[in-house]
Amino acid sequence: MVGTVLVLGAHGRFGRNAAEAFWNAGWAVRSFDRRTDVLAEAAQGVDVIVNAWNPPYPDWAREVPRLTAQVIAAAQATGAAVLIPGNVYVFGQEAPSIFDETTPHAARNPLGRIRIEMEQAYRDAGVRTIVLRAGDFLDTAPSGNWFDRIMIQKLARGRFTYPGDPNVPHAWAYLPDMAAAAVTLSEDRADLPLFADIPFPGYTLTGQDLARALSRVTGQEVRLTRMPWWPMHLARPFWNMAAPLTEMSYLWRKPHALSPDRFDALLPEFRATPLDTAVARAIAHVEMPTKGAQRTTVQA
Repeated sequence: MVGTVLVLGAHGRFGRNAAEAFWNAGWAVRSFDRRTDVLAEAAQGVDVIVNAWNPPYPDWAREVPRLTAQVIAAAQATGAAVLIPGNVYVFGQEAPSIFDETTPHAARNPLGRIRIEMEQAYRDAGVRTIVLRAGDFLDTAPSGNWFDRIMIQKLARGRFTYPGDPNVPHAWAYLPDMAAAAVTLSEDRADLPLFADIPFPGYTLTGQDLARALSRVTGQEVRLTRMPWWPMHLARPFWNMAAPLTEMSYLWRKPHALSPDRFDALLPEFRATPLDTAVARAIAHVEMPTKGAQRTTVQA
């Protein structure tokens, strides 16, 4: 056994993949049940706490500070390291297009500020922390992310719905790869800084890149169409998710990528899953009609 890990949010996107990756690597895995478990007790004897708790956007202002304080207290009491799936919200709209561990956390919007304050709380607490920072997710099962909830909803009809400019590069992370990297970093935690901010490069893709990959994988023409944002703006008065979603919509207009430099230096033997393999697994639940392969077209 390599160690013991406690996964908070083990049924969520990153948490589910992390629990599987740690188990496959020989760790003892504990999944936290918020209905019955007490964090201070569940964390006893663990080496790493994976904090994959992710409340709904409208609850962030209230829940993120509260949950962060609980995790920090558990880590301080037990000496466990904390691993967090970080995001790119902290950088803000004016950040450069390549994000690395030195990029200032200068976001001014509410969700970005909440994440900045959350990460700063870990720094200030002095607990061993690994922030593995990534872009949007490609998962192996429907998990309510942008890709499965919005983009491929009409894939069986040959349509790929994209929420931004199809020519703008966007950061993506295939969750099994990100989880595998989290395991390796956890095993090497003693060699990392006390607070380690590590960008996960994943894939940098335009909407057109994804549409072409979907065409290759499905063997048929996939037509990219732009998602209109005006219904989201109109929904703001009566749907509490509309405001935070539109708040973060700039990431679909802003070119951005995560620098591979630090990640490659720390994990030189890491091999990412080929894009087409990741895409095929991300759409495995979609029942596609049988057609011949055709050229991808893009509709603005």
